[in-house]
Amino acid sequence: MPFGNTHNKMKLNFSSEQEYPDLSQHNNHMAQVLTPEMYADLRDKETPSGFTLDDVIQTGVDNPGHPFIMTVGCVAGDEETYEVFKDLMDPVIEARHGGYKPTDKHKTDLNSESLQGGDDLDPNYVLSSRVRTGRSIRGFCLPPHCSRGERRAIENLSIESLDALEGDLKGRYYALKNMTDEEQQQLIDDHFLFDKPVSPLLLASGMARDWPDGRGIWHNDNKTFLVWVNEEDHLRVISMQKGGNMRDVFTRFCTGLTKIEELFKERGHEFMWNEHLGYVLTCPSNLGTGLRAGVHVKLPNLSKHEKFGEILKKLRLQKRGTGGVDTAAVGGVFDISNADRLGFSEVELVQMVVDGVNLLVDMEKRLEAGENIDDLMPEQK
Repeated sequence: MPFGNTHNKMKLNFSSEQEYPDLSQHNNHMAQVLTPEMYADLRDKETPSGFTLDDVIQTGVDNPGHPFIMTVGCVAGDEETYEVFKDLMDPVIEARHGGYKPTDKHKTDLNSESLQGGDDLDPNYVLSSRVRTGRSIRGFCLPPHCSRGERRAIENLSIESLDALEGDLKGRYYALKNMTDEEQQQLIDDHFLFDKPVSPLLLASGMARDWPDGRGIWHNDNKTFLVWVNEEDHLRVISMQKGGNMRDVFTRFCTGLTKIEELFKERGHEFMWNEHLGYVLTCPSNLGTGLRAGVHVKLPNLSKHEKFGEILKKLRLQKRGTGGVDTAAVGGVFDISNADRLGFSEVELVQMVVDGVNLLVDMEKRLEAGENIDDLMPEQK
């Protein structure tokens, strides 16, 4: 699915009705918000870098829905997208983030010492733990819209900044286009490497243009802290390790992320952030913290329970297969993570995962022993 011709100015020779997309078979947040009137009002607007309404909605037009999750159906091409197209973006954000209003203010908290527990997830059930987020560098267009030169400048700036990390964060950068087959296979085996996007959601957004130019992966020597450069966001920062010590993972995440932000600032670049949206990222689903704290956890019995979905919803958690968003669980092992990104701080979201996973494991142990779990049913968080 190639990147579309959304920049075509000739479309303004046609009426809004003639250009309005057919969304009759669509089930994503954008399709539920966009109306012919809104389209007519916004279609000739563009951000300072030239991102248009048709650029914003293209991925949601080309992808009617998703079998497992409610997709967003729109992306930002630069920081200004959220302001220029706020008539569309604000209701999408409100729907995706549980009623988060245009007047609401986001809170950021990267103090890992505020986390209660987290070093006690049962390793017999919790196989691995990770925390990831995205960051965008102010003054550059986002991946759906950036030019080759911008993308290369972001890569160079990232290499320069990450090279300055020290101690257990010290590591090296691998450019995708320069990787040997052996290096590539090793990183795939370590579950580190992001492959060329095959998801229609990413392809229709324009994120795979010029692949693999300007993309790469950096990781520390211990392979517990890594940064993807120019994938879905300018930076994807990930802290991970085997077992159930989420406290260690989150502490490293906070330390590394704070240090990276300092290094970018020293080089005259700050991250996109404002008090309403928090950290500004490509997909509206990742605004705020951009944080997904997740564990791979064995739940073969609980996952067959009729109330499994309801339990997760009450704990504000979501499930995926261990291979990512498009995959199903294998052998009763699920990737369980926080459902929220915006309106809660980083510490609050990781706390929800820690508390929720402890409860899920307790329920699994009860069911394993043939016991009832009715008294463990959670209240809505």
